[in-house]
This record gives sequence, C-alpha cells and structure tokens, in this order.
Amino acid sequence: MRELSGKVAVVTGAASGIGRALALRFAAEGMTLMLADVDHGGLAETAAMAADVEIRPGTAGRGGVLTQITDVSDSWAVRHLADRCFGELGAVHVLCNNAGVFQGGHLWTREEKDLDWLLGVNLWGVLHGIHAFVPRMIEQDTEGHIVNTVSVAGLFVAPGSGGYSVSKFAALAASLALAQDLSATGSRLRVSALCPGAVDTRIGESDRSRPPGLVTTPTPDELESRERIGRAAGRGLDPAEVADLVVTGIREERFLLLTDQKYAARLRLQTEALLTGNLPDLR
Repeated sequence: MRELSGKVAVVTGAASGIGRALALRFAAEGMTLMLADVDHGGLAETAAMAADVEIRPGTAGRGGVLTQITDVSDSWAVRHLADRCFGELGAVHVLCNNAGVFQGGHLWTREEKDLDWLLGVNLWGVLHGIHAFVPRMIEQDTEGHIVNTVSVAGLFVAPGSGGYSVSKFAALAASLALAQDLSATGSRLRVSALCPGAVDTRIGESDRSRPPGLVTTPTPDELESRERIGRAAGRGLDPAEVADLVVTGIREERFLLLTDQKYAARLRLQTEALLTGNLPDLR
C-alpha cells in the first residue's frame, strides 16, 4: 500500500508515545484520522497537534481528525469505534492496534488482576481490533494494512518481564495468524508486527491508566522492573523514528518491523540456543 494520502487511519493508544507519533506521521501524509485512547486529555492534545501538522509536499491535502475514548480491552467499545469509523468515514485503510501497557516482575508474583489487565489491553486489544475492523476492511476490497504494536518482549523473554512477555508473545502469534489467514484467502490486506525496543515513552507509567477494579499492590520485583524500563525508555528512540519505520513498513509490505537490527542477530542466537535445547542467554 504505497499511497496513504486521502486514506483513513485508525490509531489506538493515540494519547502519547508511539500512538501519538503515528497520528502525527499519518496526518503529515494527508490521511484522515480516527484516534482512540482512554486518556481524555492526552487524546485531545494529540488531535490538536495532528490538526496543525505540516502536510508533506505532494499529498492530496489535509485530512480530518476524529477522536473517541476507547478501552480496547472492552469488545463493545472497540465495535463502537469501528461502527463510527465506517459510518462516518466510510472506510478504514490502516488500522494500528497500538494501545499497550507494561507491568514487570516475576511471573509467580503476578496476581490474576495483573494478568487480566495485561492480557486485556495487550492481547485482547489486538483481537478486538481484528474482529471489529478486519471483516469490513476485507469487504472494502481495497488495499489496506493492519499494524499491531507488539514489542521485542514478544520475541525475547528477559528476566523480570513476567506477564508482559506472555501478552506480547500472544500478540505476535495473533499477528502471524492474521497475516497467514489473509494471505491464504487472497486478501489485499497486509499485516505488520511492530517490535520496538526501548522508545522514549511513558510505558513505565502504565499504571496511570489502570482501571480501579484491577489495581494491585506493587511487589518489590515489579517496582524494580518498572524503574528499569523507565530508565531504558528515557534513553530510547524518539517515537517519531518508530512512526517513520511503520510508514516504510506499510509501503514495503513488511511483516516484522524491528527498531534495531541487532534484534535480528539476537533472534538467530535465540533460535540456535533453542534448537540445541538450551535456555537463551539474553543478558
């Protein structure tokens, strides 16, 4: 899908970080946007920024910006988002299932509420997006692209990643399954699994959006992991670089999008270790 100008893009988790960067990048391409998040204030800020972004030369013109408060862990909320997109905008060409939350700590210290939260956003958010949007995107019979924000934690399991890695590995599996099914059925839609490493976002502050009913008391290992991920994020890539990678991936129809090519070498080393029956060393 090379031409983005004049097309419609949906971005969840658009209030900050990678989601905001995607919104601004798509706006610069002259796309019409539907932006979703649970953060009212951040979503409004992103929408205002997207409405004022400088349009790249050669685009068809500025597209509009719509917003909707959406909890992606709620299937009804995502269906409502899709209904509004297709009802008011008529089509969806790029779907970014981007909303995500982080919680670290050892797997044995995670409570059911922790896993409900992580899986609800990181996995079910992707699945709800697929169920609500993809059938109607197929019916459009146009070029289109689904981008699922996974993480390198969906490729490698590092100590202290706990339930986060479980949710992200499952999100990668969902992305692979979707891509294979679309290919097997001759669909014109394509899929990308975005696997960023450290990016300068507020991922370490994910608890700010945690529903009250799923709040748990942080454990020492969780707090240590949260501090570690916060430091890494502070040294991470500018989210705008990730958004550029996504646009390139869409145009080149690439499935796996890595923010650092060193991850390709790590994948090879991990595969070799597993094939010999050894635990991969990711230090």
